[in-house]
Amino acid sequence: MSIPPETVQRLLGEARSATLGTVDEKGQVHLVPIVFAFQDGMIYTAVDAKPKTTHRLKRIRNIESNPRVSVLVDHYHDDWERLWWIRLDGKARIVESGPARTSALLLLAEKYPIYVDQPPPGPAIVIEVETIRSWRPI
Repeated sequence: MSIPPETVQRLLGEARSATLGTVDEKGQVHLVPIVFAFQDGMIYTAVDAKPKTTHRLKRIRNIESNPRVSVLVDHYHDDWERLWWIRLDGKARIVESGPARTSALLLLAEKYPIYVDQPPPGPAIVIEVETIRSWRPI
């Protein structure tokens, strides 16, 4: 059963993490955990300062070649009547600098206090959500 829109908004505001899905040039799905903010039909995330194997992350390369992405936010509970998930599909863009990046970082810092003192040094990813699908058992 779908989740009502007002509940979707609340759950997205409360959720601490999600999974970002991109697709590479060979059609291989690439999934990574992210932190995010959701506002006015847009998802905001950024490349943070945690150690990475490369500065040219696969998610960035994938978005540059194919901006179609999915973000999955889910909640597991041993009581299966409390399970839920929300999938947001849309088009992503990489924002290296400027007001759009600044706005994204401010939204993220509101949700994740560590970003106040340690703002992400990498680009922001801004996703224009086109469809939202959701499920819960009741």
